[in-house]
Amino acid sequence: MEALLDNPVLQASSKKRTGASVNAYLILRQEDQVLLHLRKNTGYMDGYWGLISGHVEDGEGAMSAIVRESLEEADIILDPAQLSVAHVLHRKSDRLNVDIFFECSNWNGMITNKELDKCAALEFFQVHDLPAHIIDYIATVLKTIPYGKYYSELGWKE
Repeated sequence: MEALLDNPVLQASSKKRTGASVNAYLILRQEDQVLLHLRKNTGYMDGYWGLISGHVEDGEGAMSAIVRESLEEADIILDPAQLSVAHVLHRKSDRLNVDIFFECSNWNGMITNKELDKCAALEFFQVHDLPAHIIDYIATVLKTIPYGKYYSELGWKE
């Protein structure tokens, strides 16, 4: 019986599971540029560039969330068939995050800042020449994708 209690699989299964915030991000590409938005009045990383993004809501898949967020934030319509997962980041900050980065280069509509209270600007930038004030993990993911790395972890103690 003691041998069973020493089994790491059994020990892991008895640990408490924690909830995670699932977040969807859009890497909208136009040739070798990516669309970024300048955050303001959000309480998180204001004054820094990020991606169109949002929390996945109850009863919603991550792909549906990024389609919804793209319409809400930039007034563009995405076809889910045109989206592909570019990267998944398992990130620990003050909470547990699962960040899913979707990539797309086709959309319908004119990019328009629909959240003037939360977004100071929407602009395309060269991936190899990102602005100085970009959210760190966003920059890391954008620079990692060309190397075919589809998964990474951040914030975990080794």
